Amino acid sequence: MAEINVTPLVDVMLVLLIIFMVTAPLMSAGVPVDLPDSNAKPLDQTPEQVTLSITPDGAVFIDSTLVEPGTLAARLAALPQGSNGKPPLVTLRADKGLEYGTVMAVMGELNRAGFNAISLVTNSSVAAP
Repeated sequence: MAEINVTPLVDVMLVLLIIFMVTAPLMSAGVPVDLPDSNAKPLDQTPEQVTLSITPDGAVFIDSTLVEPGTLAARLAALPQGSNGKPPLVTLRADKGLEYGTVMAVMGELNRAGFNAISLVTNSSVAAP
């Protein structure tokens, strides 16, 4: 008898499909940073959104693309405008171990490039210090 039972194969493939469907939305952040804690309400995810990440060593990423030092202003100017003519919403993910000046320098470049609506990303809610 040379028949192959495909039922276990289909079962395994369906389980893998479910696992990928559940984990794919959770992988939206491409740069690993240690976010600070906050008790702010979460923001809605919008399609016209740009994520800026600052790693513990000070490297800046736009979405998951590394920005070379000194080219942040040019890269921000090259970002496409939203459908309503306004700049896209910028979410800033900065490691909690960074110096305040490093984060403020990036926020200053964002402001100079015309991005006035900047959302700061933190971990889940905790009590205020």
